[in-house]
Amino acid sequence: MDLKALVSSLNDFASLSLAESWDNVGLLVEPSPPHVVNTLFLTNDLMEDVMEEALQKRADLILSYHPPIFKPLKRLTWQTWKERLVIRALENRVGIYSPHTAYDAAPHGVNAWLAKGLGACTTIPLHSSAASEYPTKGGYRIEFSSSAPETVLARLREMPGVSLAATVPARVDGEEQTRVSVNCTQHALLRVMALLSQDSPLYEKTEIISLQKPPLQDTGMGRLCTLKEPVAISVLIERVKSHLRLPHVRLALGAGKTLDSEVKVVALCAGSGTSVLQGSEADLYLTGEMSHHDVLDAVAKGITVILCEHSNSERGFLRELQQLLAAHLQNKVQVIVSERDRDPLRVV
Repeated sequence: MDLKALVSSLNDFASLSLAESWDNVGLLVEPSPPHVVNTLFLTNDLMEDVMEEALQKRADLILSYHPPIFKPLKRLTWQTWKERLVIRALENRVGIYSPHTAYDAAPHGVNAWLAKGLGACTTIPLHSSAASEYPTKGGYRIEFSSSAPETVLARLREMPGVSLAATVPARVDGEEQTRVSVNCTQHALLRVMALLSQDSPLYEKTEIISLQKPPLQDTGMGRLCTLKEPVAISVLIERVKSHLRLPHVRLALGAGKTLDSEVKVVALCAGSGTSVLQGSEADLYLTGEMSHHDVLDAVAKGITVILCEHSNSERGFLRELQQLLAAHLQNKVQVIVSERDRDPLRVV
């Protein structure tokens, strides 16, 4: 499968527009075209031993959940491990693609997979993703009424970033007028208001409406999960360990709670969940890692915390992703999962 066609199909599977603005997602390393992909290699973290595995298995494209290139590289030498990854990829004509937070937000992504380990429950995103484009041009709607709007409308039509939404007859203070609605960008907003301010009565009755992007269903960061039946903390711990295939997790019991205390609502976030979970009302937080003080804050509020280590809360998704991508790509590409990829932290 041609690399460009494959990347387009990957973007259709989970739009990169879902990723956080700070993230570095998409095709990060591209061999010179044409480049045919027969084997797609999945890993959570692309370390040097994982790169060696990918080369041994003749991968043509590596999908690394975490982006191996995050901060800009000023040079490509043999001095640092990330530079060596890029050099080896290019020398061996292997592409590197990273979806990261786009997969976190996707309705069939990492957080949705993590929620499956809790048992039967209903889930909603903790922070919903919005549609990538406004349904209208511009982020603001300006509405005003005028008995003679023709001159103002002519001026508005000449302004960049302004589009006419509607004009409808209206009766204002017993007078027949025209109600005008225009959409404009934030940059054009001040110019529009400067024009309208030349007519004080019109300006004083002008309304400005901020247009919000509509939320996408079942899409966004984190998940708030309401269990069909409440269970003891001890039972939920075993479910999480089984789902993640871990012998141990870290536990902080909420103030006044015991292992027999019941859990009905779980707020979860794969990876580092502090910013996503903050302020969520739940009986238990499930994530990969949180700072010491954030755990203390949660515990003081009576919220129990389960920590699994950062990538342990994500890596198991790759097994499900393998099946999803094989079907999405119509088995045109062999999809394999790294056997060497693992969390760097161990309990000893």
